[in-house]
Amino acid sequence: MTRFSAGTRAGAVIDAPRAEVWAALTDPAVVAELTPFVRSITVDADHWHWELSGLKVLGVGVAPVFTELMTYDEPSRIEFRHDPPAGGPERAGVEGWYELTEVDAGTRLHTSLDITIELPLPRASGRAVRAAMGRVIDQMGDRFSKNLLARLGAQEIA
Repeated sequence: MTRFSAGTRAGAVIDAPRAEVWAALTDPAVVAELTPFVRSITVDADHWHWELSGLKVLGVGVAPVFTELMTYDEPSRIEFRHDPPAGGPERAGVEGWYELTEVDAGTRLHTSLDITIELPLPRASGRAVRAAMGRVIDQMGDRFSKNLLARLGAQEIA
């Protein structure tokens, strides 16, 4: 198994109140509903256990599962880091944050995600794997954003 990582950063101002954005991003059922390829998110105290549906990376099918420790600095910052349960190695994980800033027009939302996954591919395929991961991350991010805006009845402000 070889470990591969890819990340993304994004930001936008949307015309929704920060409290509504916060409520959506801290509700695991809502996040699961809005996020493509997510089969389920279950909660155990401050840990969210994610189960994704099957994805293909360079022809290799994977259905990642991972556990994230969630920390909240209400109402402005949500952080998450990979924190697998004892005795349960996980081959995928995510590290990142959401930052919400109140602005006159609504909420400025910034996010940062770094995803790591172990795959049965040679290290030499790293560039191709990272490119494929980047395409999946971009697709997931675009669809999540669209779904979040629809749920909030909001739109991005240019």
